[in-house]
Amino acid sequence: MGTELLAPLDLAFWHLESDAHPMHLGALAVFAPPPGPGATPDHVLELLRTRAAAVPRLRMCVRDVLLPVGGAAWTVDKDFDVHRHVRRVAVPDGDFMTGATRLAGELMEQPLERGLPPWQLYLIGGGDGGPFAVLVKLHHALADGMRAVAIGAGIFDQVAAATARPTPRGPAVPPRSRLPDPRAMAGLALGRIGEVGRALGVGASVVRAGRLDLRPTALTAPSSGTRRLATADLDATALQRIRRAEGGTANDILLAVVAGALRRWMAGRGETLPGADPRALVPVSRRRPGVAITGNRLSAYLLDLPVGAADPRERLSTVRAAMDRNKAAGPLKGAGAVAVLADQLHPLAHRFGAPLAANAARMLFDLLVTSVPLPRSALSLGGCPLSALYPMAPLARGQSLAVALSTYGGRVHVGLVADGKALPDLDRLAEAVAGEFAELEALVTGGLRPGARVPEPVT
Repeated sequence: MGTELLAPLDLAFWHLESDAHPMHLGALAVFAPPPGPGATPDHVLELLRTRAAAVPRLRMCVRDVLLPVGGAAWTVDKDFDVHRHVRRVAVPDGDFMTGATRLAGELMEQPLERGLPPWQLYLIGGGDGGPFAVLVKLHHALADGMRAVAIGAGIFDQVAAATARPTPRGPAVPPRSRLPDPRAMAGLALGRIGEVGRALGVGASVVRAGRLDLRPTALTAPSSGTRRLATADLDATALQRIRRAEGGTANDILLAVVAGALRRWMAGRGETLPGADPRALVPVSRRRPGVAITGNRLSAYLLDLPVGAADPRERLSTVRAAMDRNKAAGPLKGAGAVAVLADQLHPLAHRFGAPLAANAARMLFDLLVTSVPLPRSALSLGGCPLSALYPMAPLARGQSLAVALSTYGGRVHVGLVADGKALPDLDRLAEAVAGEFAELEALVTGGLRPGARVPEPVT
């Protein structure tokens, strides 16, 4: 693997970063205690270093290039040292998950060093035969959510064993002619014209969707540069029961749960519900199955979360209808597809226009809500079973909350990342997510009256 230019969207994410707004994704993977004496913390730490070093993408760093002007490229770090990237941190005495989530939030505050390959792994805890966790940090320029899962999966026993097997060689493929096919060239030209036209349509939608009322709220407070992490766990079987009863997709239900949780949380704070529902950016992958593409391939939908609706089923119905409209239009249309504009911009525009673009995010949406797909098979590290994986998304400039969800082992794991000063009560929002989900399930499957409350589950 030699030198590879950053794709336009990757370059955009690279230049969107500031000290107060690091642009890395994260995941907190929690493992059960080791089944025997073999999986000591030192053994797990060495496994992490060996397996991370074996992933070619994790040896790449970003360097500026002369051409195109303003561009950058991935190049192999000739001085790569995995010990700079994989470290162990201790958890203070007390409840392990409380200490691990607090540490993860603090570690997510810290930007990745830009002169090195932009990733970091932390082994959290693991002493005295107890549970441990691994915090993964990958710069958004390196990968979107799906690509991050593919890269990060290399640490697990099952993936490491599969990649260690020799790959069978197929029949030789005859070399292609270097001369361009006129028909292919014509197709590329027509495709380029179509892309420009689509970008113009997206740009017009962005202008129409922009909001001028930028008064600060709890979700859009000025950044303090601090980070907090809170988690919630939902029953994936209950999620399917709700889906069978109400229709729609699992993602529709989870978005409605986030809307209801925000309503609960605001009420618990004594806040008046906002006049306009908070708007979520819901990322959508543009990856094609079976096509290996590095970097980011993203678009998104915009969704007004119906916190003003009192009935959970009404919130779900509203979300379903809005998402159906988004899907009918497709991921390459509308203001949510603003990421596709990156492909039409010159590298210099990303380099010098990133601060303007970052500040404009607040005009389009208030928070990010994203779902990250995980492998369905059971995973382990050094023989220790993976019990939960909480994904974490970066915060856009001027925003205080990002919600990420993933399903594994019969549970939906929710990772909430927030500005630490703007949302010091993030744990209460996580409790509201669990409580809202329990109420919706009871209402849909158990005949609970709208407005009645169920005991909030212990998380």
